[in-house]
Amino acid sequence: MKLLIFTILAAAAIFLTGCFRGEPSGKPPIHINPNMDDQERYNSQARSEYFPDGATMRTPPAGTIPRGWLHEDQVYYTGKIDTTPVEKLPVPITAQLLSRGQERFNIFCAPCHSRIGDGRGMTVERGLPPPPSFHEERIVKMADGHYFDVISNGIRNMPAYRYQIPVSDRWAIVAYLRALQRSQNARLEDIPAELRNTVK
Repeated sequence: MKLLIFTILAAAAIFLTGCFRGEPSGKPPIHINPNMDDQERYNSQARSEYFPDGATMRTPPAGTIPRGWLHEDQVYYTGKIDTTPVEKLPVPITAQLLSRGQERFNIFCAPCHSRIGDGRGMTVERGLPPPPSFHEERIVKMADGHYFDVISNGIRNMPAYRYQIPVSDRWAIVAYLRALQRSQNARLEDIPAELRNTVK
């Protein structure tokens, strides 16, 4: 009888210990073969005793380029061929591109240039000098690459937006700007024939 009671108690103890397996623990897990699972690491700007100069942040080897920074397509990333702005966008113009361009234009450009691009945005109403209208003949004649370069690097009072606006969005803004210019200087021939009689 005693053996039976002892066996039951031992089984119950083993069973109950299994209930604690899922509890969190502050101890590191046991690794029979760590395989570099746990390595020492340095925080940014921390001092290193390993390298002679004491710096943990190492200069990349000469000639290396960070992932995503290989900009082989000069026209796409600069809007120029050597130093000459390209005449036309290097990307296909789609409804999606124009929609994205309109959204980005309204966020980044409209405060100064206004939503119709006449240079009478909200900042001008509050005292800043007005930028030129996008509908002036000399502005309309400028190359697409010039607009891209100005968005990227700024000009006169306009700051550079290359850090705020990705390359693809800069081209989308240029595409929308061209559509905006066309809309403000539209001719009857630009309207589909079946819709011309609706225009007064």
